[in-house]
Amino acid sequence: MSGSQYTIQAQNNPYFITSTIVYWVDLFTRKTYKDIIVDSLNHCVEHKGLVIYGWVLMTNHLHLLAYCEVPHRISDFLRDFKKYTSKRLAEAIEENPESRREWLLDKFAFEARRTGRAEKYKIWKDDNHPIDLSDIDVMEKLAYIHDNPVRAGIVENPEDYLYSSARDYACKKGLVKICRV
Repeated sequence: MSGSQYTIQAQNNPYFITSTIVYWVDLFTRKTYKDIIVDSLNHCVEHKGLVIYGWVLMTNHLHLLAYCEVPHRISDFLRDFKKYTSKRLAEAIEENPESRREWLLDKFAFEARRTGRAEKYKIWKDDNHPIDLSDIDVMEKLAYIHDNPVRAGIVENPEDYLYSSARDYACKKGLVKICRV
């Protein structure tokens, strides 16, 4: 996003990334939508050089502590991930029983028209608020993202939240392949 103080300079450094749904819409309230994100992250780990130290998917945003191995670039990952998941999420909203279908699609269509940055639906905000982790305590950021569901009152313990790497750090099987710090 132009004008943002948060930009990706070094394409293969680890970053703390926050990708947010437009208007902070609580999209990830259904398993179907959350699983699209999980499947896409796993695909990127397997085929796009993505290495994830930690992640959490909340109702309206995704936090990642991650980098891409050379020759892959984190900017390319983010662009492709958002493009692919936007298409899949829109299809899922259209095809599955969804009480908010009209409202969601109207919001996403409005944002596409408003920004001119998507053909039909714009689901993700442009900015990813990337923070280079080279000079930051990764464990502090990891604790922050793992505590998100606790602060939101969703679970009592971070490792109880299924859509997070906190499970992996508590020696439970997580949904996304990570590389523990």
